Amino acid sequence: MLRTAVDILRALARAAARRLWPAKCVLCGQSAVQLHEARGRSGPARACAETLDLCAGCVGDLPLNDRVCEHCAEPLPIDCVQPALCSGCLTQPPVFDACVAPFRYAFPVDRMIHGLKYRGELTYGRVLGELLARHLVSRGTRPDVVIPVPLGTARYRERGFNQARELALPVCKALGLSLRSDLVVRLRETKEQATLDRSERLKNMTNAFALAAPLNARHVAIIDDVVTTGSTTNELAKVLRAAGAEWIEVWCIARADRNK
Repeated sequence: MLRTAVDILRALARAAARRLWPAKCVLCGQSAVQLHEARGRSGPARACAETLDLCAGCVGDLPLNDRVCEHCAEPLPIDCVQPALCSGCLTQPPVFDACVAPFRYAFPVDRMIHGLKYRGELTYGRVLGELLARHLVSRGTRPDVVIPVPLGTARYRERGFNQARELALPVCKALGLSLRSDLVVRLRETKEQATLDRSERLKNMTNAFALAAPLNARHVAIIDDVVTTGSTTNELAKVLRAAGAEWIEVWCIARADRNK
């Protein structure tokens, strides 16, 4: 009874706060919209408007990744008949079992990811993480543990945060999942993947990770911001597979064309 009363008071407080301080869009500064105002939209674009500080126009601009490889979630040509596999998964499938990527790496998602990683705009991490969480709700997937891709020590000191963990926090909060940032470490400082071509990315991440604590989980989800070649998440998946993980998913905000 007491808990119900507290929940009611909290709901009233949130409603009052929304009236006194209306949410603003993190992209354009316009007033954010409620869920019922985002009519005509579906998936994460419809669900985001209720709490995510995005206006109707920016919600409509979200580049949905709705035609994808059924294994790695790479965007496929618009005329491709689904379900289908991309050429990479046909010739050399990744170690992980599935990938979730609700958006393509395009405007305005790329702008938010860039602002999070390189300007420390953590609000973008919350918005993107909640977008990912809302997309995952429809899948009904519940891994035993969620692991953000770790940063090297030097890069963590430079940024002061791990962008993958910032994305994982709202996901785990919304879905009631266990977040473990201590299970895997990056053994060496690697070059920024965005500065490398495909072959260099693969070499850059080889043997980059190691287990730091026992993995007592069969179903694992890896969280990262963007997947391009999949080399980072694939190397991490190798470590988790060797430690006993039976089903490994990759959750990311956006999927980029591996050839770019």
